[in-house]
Amino acid sequence: MLLCLAVYKCAVSPTGDRLYITSRNQDKLHTLARDGTLLATYTGPALDGPEGLHVTPAGQVLVCGQWSNTVLQVDREGQSKLTTLATQKRDGVRYPESVCYSSTTSSIIVGQWNSDTILVFRVE
Repeated sequence: MLLCLAVYKCAVSPTGDRLYITSRNQDKLHTLARDGTLLATYTGPALDGPEGLHVTPAGQVLVCGQWSNTVLQVDREGQSKLTTLATQKRDGVRYPESVCYSSTTSSIIVGQWNSDTILVFRVE
C-alpha cells in the first residue's frame, strides 16, 4: 500500500510485463512486475525529484530528475543508470517534468516546469 501513495508518474513496458513508477517524495524509480511485485528500485544523485517518465517502443526507460535538472536513461530492469541524456549545464534543461521519444523524428522531447520552452534533442 505504501507504493500506491508514492506513485507520481507511471509507464508500461512495450511487452506489458513491467510497470515503472516515479516516486518524487522518495526520489526513486520503482520497477514492478505485472502482478505488482517490486522488481527493482533505482535512486541516485542524478535522479533528484523524479518526474516525467517514458518507455520507448524499444523498451528504453527515460526519466526526468526535476531538481537535478537531468534526463536519464535507465536500464530495462530499473536498477541502474545507463546514461545522462541531458543536463542543465550542457543542454539547458531546467526543471524537466515530461519526456517523450518520437520515433517519427528520432527525437527526445522534454517539457519543463514553469517554462514555455520545449526542448527537442535529435538522437541517432
